[in-house]
Amino acid sequence: MDVPSVVIPILVVLVSRLLTSALVHLLWKPYAITKLFRGQGITGPKYRLFVGSLPEIKRMKAAAAADEVAAGAHSHDFIPIVLPQHSKWATDHGKTFLYWLGAVPAVSLGRVEQVKQVLLERTGSFTKNYMNANLEALLGKGLILANGEDWERHRKVVHPAFNHDKLKFMSVVMAESVESMVQRWQSQIQQAGNNQVELDLSRELSELTSDVITRSAFGSSHEEGKEVYQAQKELQELAFSSSLDVPALVFLRY
Repeated sequence: MDVPSVVIPILVVLVSRLLTSALVHLLWKPYAITKLFRGQGITGPKYRLFVGSLPEIKRMKAAAAADEVAAGAHSHDFIPIVLPQHSKWATDHGKTFLYWLGAVPAVSLGRVEQVKQVLLERTGSFTKNYMNANLEALLGKGLILANGEDWERHRKVVHPAFNHDKLKFMSVVMAESVESMVQRWQSQIQQAGNNQVELDLSRELSELTSDVITRSAFGSSHEEGKEVYQAQKELQELAFSSSLDVPALVFLRY
């Protein structure tokens, strides 16, 4: 038996299987899921082959950022700026709608009772079954990302840290950290001379979070804890900057 007579049938089988899997995951499943949700009165933006709703999300975010810069105004209505796609789709399709991250379906819940049902459910019907590979490698499968027995085991481990006495201690630490931050702001305002100062709240609140965590976890050696927190932040930035963002490939799961 010659080699081509063996290799060619194997290649035909492999290619056929690949094409079948691609058709199922990229065409049939999105069509079936869209039809199923539409039958329940849930609609959303149209599914696009390979990329789903990702190009539309990217376009709306860019437009929202440009509008914010052009307006130069500040508003407490931040949803149209931070999540413009959710704001538009909720208007077009209702508070509950279906959209697509590549070939992966996602449902946005905008009603409080639905959110409560998902968060309080303990039967395993709503699992955290998808995580970006970079995030999973960085965060691991701890309490927030775990399911089933893993979640129960992690919960038993961390539960003692949240008893009444320890929470009382944490509240004192939080108050001290906030007071320190406010005093620092007051000092900056006084040094400015005109009672006005511009603060980067994102950085300030990030440092506040770091201070609370390190004081609670490391006690008096919170400076050492700050170094750990900063190292984790740098690791996070490296993990994201080194990733290859190809939506059509990232969201295809076979």
